[in-house]
Amino acid sequence: MHENIANIENSKRAKKKEHANQSRENRNMAMMMPPRLNPTDSASGPKQHQTWSPYDNNGGTCVAIAGADYCVIAADTRMSTGFSILTRDHSKIFVISETCALASSGFQADISALQKNLDARHQTYQHQHGKQMSCPAMAQLLSNTLYYKRFFPYYAFNVLGGLDDQGKGCVYSYDAVGSYERVGYAAQGSGMQLIMPVLDNQLKSASPLVLPKRETATPLTEAEAVDLVKDTFASAAERDIYTGDGVEIVTINARGIQKQYMELKKD
Repeated sequence: MHENIANIENSKRAKKKEHANQSRENRNMAMMMPPRLNPTDSASGPKQHQTWSPYDNNGGTCVAIAGADYCVIAADTRMSTGFSILTRDHSKIFVISETCALASSGFQADISALQKNLDARHQTYQHQHGKQMSCPAMAQLLSNTLYYKRFFPYYAFNVLGGLDDQGKGCVYSYDAVGSYERVGYAAQGSGMQLIMPVLDNQLKSASPLVLPKRETATPLTEAEAVDLVKDTFASAAERDIYTGDGVEIVTINARGIQKQYMELKKD
């Protein structure tokens, strides 16, 4: 009986030793084999669709101020992506007609597509009606165009400015899906948070506790509006890395369209 117990114990020890040797051999073979790739691995890294986005933000700032008989539209000329400057002389202002201009910031590809769409619709309107579209009509067309693309929107933030049917200055501010309102002044883009407080301070009620009525025109003269735009852009360029290089200023009045340019910081 003692011999049977000893044989059983010897058999167990032999099996444990054999199992240990087999495990050691498996570990050695695993160390010699190359690592197994994950299903998402490839020669160029992880699959691009996991982090790819159809949009980019190329920065920039747009401002518009409406007066009694004029409208000033301004935008800087820097186009960036990330921490790189793509160009220093890119115009963000698209003159649609003799009384209407559009300033846009955001994704340049979508902005270009939107401008081409509006230009084609405006040319069709001119052929059908024998006249140019008014600025309020263009404002409604822009709203409809943006809303039509609401499920895959144009990544463009727009300010439309010009003269209405009575020759008064008008400014329309938009979000990305077409909601808009007529205001006396507006700003869009990467420097909007820096510029709008300055415009509010200069053009709204002197009392911070009074919420004034939203006016559709400012009391400034044309020269004062241009000077204010220059000051706000010079200030924003000091703080916003996506605003700089230069500011293009378009003034629309009864005499037509005038353009001027001012240098900004280039660093």
